[in-house]
Amino acid sequence: MRDFLYLCKNLKKDFSGLEKVKLAVLGDTSTQFLVQALRGMGYEKGFDLQIFEADYDQIERQVFDNNSALYEFKPVITVVFKSTHKLLEKYNKLDTVSYQRFADDEMESVKNMSSALNGNLHTKVIFFNYSEIDDAVFGSFANKTAFSFLFQLRKINYELMLFASENPDFYLCDLSTIQNIVGKATFFQPSVYINSGMVLSIDVLPEVSSKTLDIIGALKGRFKKCVILDLDNTLWGGIIGDDGIENIQLGSLGIGKTFTEFQHWLKKLKNRGIILAVCSKNSEPTAKEPFEKHPDMVLRLDDIAVFVANYINKADNIIQIKNILNIGYDTMVFLDDNPFERNLVRQSLPEVCVPELPEDPADYLEYLYSLNLFETGTISAEDAERTKHYQLEAHRQSIQQLFINEDDYLQSLNMRSVAEPFNKFNAPRVAQLSQRSNQFNLRTLRYTREDIDWLILSPDHFTFAFTLEDKFGDYGLISVVVLQKEKTKTLFIENWFMSCRVLNRGMEQFVMNTILSFAKKNEYTQIKGEYAATAKNEMVRDHYENLGFIKSGNSWILKVAEYENKKCYITKNER
Repeated sequence: MRDFLYLCKNLKKDFSGLEKVKLAVLGDTSTQFLVQALRGMGYEKGFDLQIFEADYDQIERQVFDNNSALYEFKPVITVVFKSTHKLLEKYNKLDTVSYQRFADDEMESVKNMSSALNGNLHTKVIFFNYSEIDDAVFGSFANKTAFSFLFQLRKINYELMLFASENPDFYLCDLSTIQNIVGKATFFQPSVYINSGMVLSIDVLPEVSSKTLDIIGALKGRFKKCVILDLDNTLWGGIIGDDGIENIQLGSLGIGKTFTEFQHWLKKLKNRGIILAVCSKNSEPTAKEPFEKHPDMVLRLDDIAVFVANYINKADNIIQIKNILNIGYDTMVFLDDNPFERNLVRQSLPEVCVPELPEDPADYLEYLYSLNLFETGTISAEDAERTKHYQLEAHRQSIQQLFINEDDYLQSLNMRSVAEPFNKFNAPRVAQLSQRSNQFNLRTLRYTREDIDWLILSPDHFTFAFTLEDKFGDYGLISVVVLQKEKTKTLFIENWFMSCRVLNRGMEQFVMNTILSFAKKNEYTQIKGEYAATAKNEMVRDHYENLGFIKSGNSWILKVAEYENKKCYITKNER
């Protein structure tokens, strides 16, 4: 972790070319150094944070006054830091009758604030939860009585989690966990607080800013999707080719317990939607044997999306894995116990995240926990099926090799798609695909559940969510289009994004045919599109031109009457 002075040096560096994010910081204690740490950490994470910092202890005034500087600034994301020390000051002024209502009253205040920010500013909220203070009035009995501050404090943190789980634009940055990890003496320094009003110590600011930027990164579509695993001395102890299956270290005793617990963690990641791949220097039958036969293996072959085992260098194998999965290198994490292999991948593929695993496997998990590599902004039911989807895609690619003609292969897939408006059933997946799609994304607009609910009811918008399935399996919901009415019988493609899992299947042609069919049916005369370039969507730079649109200023125009359906081998299905 970078220290605070290092982050401050970043403030003098060139931020041009970094993605700009308008961020507001509201606090009931001093936040000047927090703002510097956030901006410096933003540079480390590839963001130019344009920060509005509210005056000291002006949260309510900024939030509930529609003419405040906060509303003039119009942040995309708002960080709210209500400190435990201010909370304790408020609690100390209550009469004993009010103690038991304290958590409920505070949560009502938080809900009102969140409602105002989401409803009036349409800003996402990152709320710092409360680090613990035990005022020692009741001793351990504090956990048994609702009259204690500790009881009420823990109730607030629990209620904050429930509220966040029900509100898609409200996120928690877990200060309580940070204090547990670094210790209260590092987290909070009383003399600094008394003299400056600063609750967070200089030493903990890098950790707090890093956690906050992880959430911002996830909200802006930057997160890890895949873990690529070495096997020998990484997934199990020992070398399978030399020691044999009966002698590798796994199980509940000794060093074997380390690898078993590591596999349990990876299994939970896979169940959450993170792709697992194997990249091993072994013969394939030897490498697969523990997955198939060892009784203490937690991971099995059906947990692995792509399995590559050979004696080619690992950087080349990771390129192969990337091509099969069709994801960016910056979404990959490579775990290998061998320093040589780690350095080879770092030098050959610098975008791949390569953690410096500790020498002692017993330290693997605690080290990886500390990196917080797998932050996410959304989850959906489809996440659990992600490994199966990629296994099927690998199978499709192997079948494709048998065809000389691309059209023959596509026709053989027997592809079918359902196109339907946004609804309460597909909304979670639409929101998630919006957050995750970076490459095939024409304008890179991100939708929250609240945005989707608004679009469903908007009389000026038409929404389309496309699924795709073929003879091998179901891709699920993989493409989204939002059309907006404009004057002169024009439909503007406000948003169009698609999962890269279905590239080269003819899905973009099918979507375009669907849009034009809708436009003709509703007597629109032209379609307008825009391409907003980002560092990751170069692949769709010529998208509209390839579909027959004509450039007009910053827009692309297509006359409905002149459009001829594009060839594709996808059949429209009805629900």
